[in-house]
Amino acid sequence: MNQEYYDTVVKLEKDGIDPEYIQGWQGGYVCNPEREEQRVTEAYTAGYADGTDKNTDNAANFKA
Repeated sequence: MNQEYYDTVVKLEKDGIDPEYIQGWQGGYVCNPEREEQRVTEAYTAGYADGTDKNTDNAANFKA
């Protein structure tokens, strides 16, 4: 169990961040391949990039 991963996801959920951003962040954090093109959203892409970089710099832009 990665505590940083868990704590970040809980914080993003509590902060009301768009679930698309959170799913992207989770995928990027654990190095999953990105979604297929027709299912990618702006929030997902930003989350994926932040997850890959292990930060949440763009999360506030996707408050649901």
